[in-house]
Amino acid sequence: MKLAVVILNWNGKQLLEQFLPSVVKYSQEADIYVADNASTDDSINYLKQHFPKVQRIQNKINGGFAKGYNDALKHIKADVFCLLNSDIEVTQHWLTPIIQEFESNASTAIIQPKILDYKKKTYFEYAGAAGGFIDKYCYPFCRGRIFNTIEEDQGQYNDRTSIFWASGACFFIRKSTFEALNGFDESFFAHFEEIDLCWRAFNANYNTVYIGNSTVYHVGGATLNAVHPKKTYLNFRNSLFTITKNAHGFLFGIVFTRLVLDGIAGFKYLFGLKFKHILAIIKAHFSFYANLNRLLKQRKKIPKKKNYYQTTSIVWSYFIKKRKHF
Repeated sequence: MKLAVVILNWNGKQLLEQFLPSVVKYSQEADIYVADNASTDDSINYLKQHFPKVQRIQNKINGGFAKGYNDALKHIKADVFCLLNSDIEVTQHWLTPIIQEFESNASTAIIQPKILDYKKKTYFEYAGAAGGFIDKYCYPFCRGRIFNTIEEDQGQYNDRTSIFWASGACFFIRKSTFEALNGFDESFFAHFEEIDLCWRAFNANYNTVYIGNSTVYHVGGATLNAVHPKKTYLNFRNSLFTITKNAHGFLFGIVFTRLVLDGIAGFKYLFGLKFKHILAIIKAHFSFYANLNRLLKQRKKIPKKKNYYQTTSIVWSYFIKKRKHF
């Protein structure tokens, strides 16, 4: 099986200096690529000088995560792509169980390893943890991380299990699956595009799996951190995009509930005097309305399956019933 590890870079020279050495050291089974999203720093020269054997792909524009990978992967010949964030430290033998899973289970199309926090290495990391799920109102959550409650890794998720979505921080996918699904939705730019892709994969009967004996460490927020209003905008907008395209059943009911809950989230930002984030939510909703006709056309083309979600509301379980763990 031919495996390509592909790191998307945008003005991330310092991250490449810090994390690329571990990828090169522990990824002997793979070809390694850096896909550069039209960086204006010295990333390319740094790669040429210090990692001449790492293959480089230079995208003409910064199309974000979605278009950046769509453009780059067209140039790579491999059976499986590993989309790896530039702020991830990998570990010895991290690829071995992943390759074994792909080779032994033809039905496995997408894989996520265990993602721990680089800054607090005994704890799971927010973006992915031990595999992703969604609730009845399409709120994403993870084993090992529900809202801001993050579990310590005590081996409780050292398993192989089916999950609903895999984190884009470290995302393995068969090339044939990626092409069959037409890659990421480029209108997303960044955030939620991996959940949208995994949902489309689920609707098309592809399997997404978590492999707990492969471990990576993720910094998180290195490109666009959680306190940035643009991240709030993209998360709220792209969540509504994803629901509209993929959710089974009575769409208006799900979307209306989400809009109400988004409003409640806005009040939380209000009490925290985070006015830029309130504006970001408002802008996200207006962008959603502006794109609704296009999204509904996409919805018609995507097959729908039931039973994609946890039947209870994660908001109700977490905030009202005080259930903090998966």
